[in-house]
Amino acid sequence: MTSGGHGVTSGGARFLTGPWFTIAILGLVNGLVNITSIILEAKRDGDPVSFVDPLVLEGSSYLLWLALAPLIGLAVQRLPPNSGNLPRSILGHLALTVPVSLAHVAGMVIIRLACFTLLGGEYRFFGDGILLPLVYEWRKDVISYGVLAATYWLYPLIMARRAKPVGDRIEIRDGATAIFLPPGDILADEAAGNYVQFLTKDRVHMVRGTLATWEVRLKSHGFARVHRSRLVNRARIGAFRPKASGDVEITLDDGRVVMGSRRYRDALAAAPEPST
Repeated sequence: MTSGGHGVTSGGARFLTGPWFTIAILGLVNGLVNITSIILEAKRDGDPVSFVDPLVLEGSSYLLWLALAPLIGLAVQRLPPNSGNLPRSILGHLALTVPVSLAHVAGMVIIRLACFTLLGGEYRFFGDGILLPLVYEWRKDVISYGVLAATYWLYPLIMARRAKPVGDRIEIRDGATAIFLPPGDILADEAAGNYVQFLTKDRVHMVRGTLATWEVRLKSHGFARVHRSRLVNRARIGAFRPKASGDVEITLDDGRVVMGSRRYRDALAAAPEPST
């Protein structure tokens, strides 16, 4: 990730917390590399060497990206780069880089002003005016946003590869018990905090994990996201009825009724023909 003041290069759900720790570690490594580079370049050029200045510059940007990362993760959840909505997703995320960059710049400038004031120094971010520094930072923040968004997008894909089906059954961990369910026995999956509820005809299994991870894993078994917190087994849909709001009332074949969001109505296009 790249960030920093004008003229300075600096670094900086379980779906949300898992990638966040990865971002924290990689960002820390990147920041340390940038700090040592600044110090080595100063020594090479014969300039005064200060560890504090690059630490404040890098650290402020790093802290702001850590604070903004979960918001970017939420944006990836709302605007996933799926093939069906790729243009909308790209344009949406590109638009979001503007407020994210402004928040990043505002936060790190406040931190830097406070730190340098306490240290008896001076920090000027808008020495060349306002527009030029903001455009300069936004250009770099677009790259950082893309890296963080890609991390949140790839995380469930990687986790899904690690969770392999056992034959034609799905292995889930309900507490300390390993349970093997045929995909057809699962009616729907619903997010519940740090857990996912597996709804079957007879009972509900609570599994620690994220809906995004299970969405990737269950997609090949005919499951589709119909709500930001819900997947349904399309083979178990008995009927669905559009509502005036644009949402969808879905009746499963056991009589259970769940709601689908209008945002995910396209997922029902491949569903079995609804009963009337």
